[in-house]
Amino acid sequence: MNHKIGIIGLGYVGLPLAVEFAKKYPTVGFDINQKRVDELNSGKDNTLEVEDKMLQNVLHTSPDLINNGLFVSSELDDLKHCNTYIITVPTPTDKNNRPVLTPLHKASESVGKVLKKGDFVIYESTVYPGVTEEECVPVLEKVSGLKFNEDFYVGYSPERINPGDKEHTVSKILKVTSGSTPESAEIIDQLYKSVIIAGTYKATSLKVAEAAKVIENSQRDINIAFVNELSKIFNRLGIDTYEVLEAASTKWNFLPFKPGLVGGHCIGVDPYYLAQKAQEVGYHPEIILAGRRLNDGMGAYVASEIVKLMVKKDIKVKGAEILMLGITFKENCPDIRNTKAIDVYNELISYSVNIDLYDPWASKNEVIHEYGVQIINEIPKKKYDVVVVTVAHKEFSKINFSAIKKDNSVVYDVKAVLPKEEVDGRL
Repeated sequence: MNHKIGIIGLGYVGLPLAVEFAKKYPTVGFDINQKRVDELNSGKDNTLEVEDKMLQNVLHTSPDLINNGLFVSSELDDLKHCNTYIITVPTPTDKNNRPVLTPLHKASESVGKVLKKGDFVIYESTVYPGVTEEECVPVLEKVSGLKFNEDFYVGYSPERINPGDKEHTVSKILKVTSGSTPESAEIIDQLYKSVIIAGTYKATSLKVAEAAKVIENSQRDINIAFVNELSKIFNRLGIDTYEVLEAASTKWNFLPFKPGLVGGHCIGVDPYYLAQKAQEVGYHPEIILAGRRLNDGMGAYVASEIVKLMVKKDIKVKGAEILMLGITFKENCPDIRNTKAIDVYNELISYSVNIDLYDPWASKNEVIHEYGVQIINEIPKKKYDVVVVTVAHKEFSKINFSAIKKDNSVVYDVKAVLPKEEVDGRL
């Protein structure tokens, strides 16, 4: 099969995938965000997942779908000559932690409008088992008028992108694939195998592939929740958590997870997708939800620990000057989606303090749009009552903390990136 690829959604997942496919196949990248499309067509990627030079090397100026390369567009008609569609839109949760499938439905509607007989539609968005066949396929059938597994075929290949990770890039991460029929599964597997250096693993069904993805992050979430709980216990016992973990790690089969704020588009969301499906079939998942509740509460816990340290040092809480370092959900990455650092900020603000928020990686406009919070362009020349390191950006290790804190200041290090003797508290 001569694949002509259409990638729907050009964010942290879709763009790196589109660039890899564009090296070997005619590829159209589609996104409804015109600003994002214009940015990419100028040869720039503000997510920093793809180097500008690499993007510029594959960019095309027209969707001829004859030569290999990437054409980026917000016009649905530019997808109509594709025969393999890969959907990489986000799958968030709402304020009540319920799965929001609207982006997936909308993307399926868009593809349905250009879907033709013999085409393939592959989903990469993280979902609970059954979403592809029960939620997406009916939309494709209704909009296109075509029949599933007769006129078109569907696959599921979960994304495993780790934002900001320049070592484990998309082509170097083993890819799970699946298809709606044995024949389509093989075609889809061979397609990914042609661009994924690390190889592929063909799952036995769409639901198995969906379930494999959602438990990857749920497992990590539970493990981090465990060490977060240990951190709370050891803090009360006056024991340093990291020293305990270092000692325990000397055993060959000890899992070296560390405490922290667990957010982002995957780990902080996926467990709720699995829990939703479990509850639909009459099972209440205890461990999964307990782990998520504990991790969701870590921002408030960090803030309360900071306030306790302030009280111990006789620092007046109301009106205190605080410098908060970091708002992204992880280090050395501009991604602010579902960041738990904002929980620390909001909880501290409730104590009527003044906070300067500094993050050299985050987009000022995105932070304002998403959270209604201003970030400063640089650290001012003043001394703070509290300095809290919420994200371990590499730039923060170069800061002269003695120049920005008072003699009696509190320094709280969420990620344990500073020397222990220089901080008053850490997870």
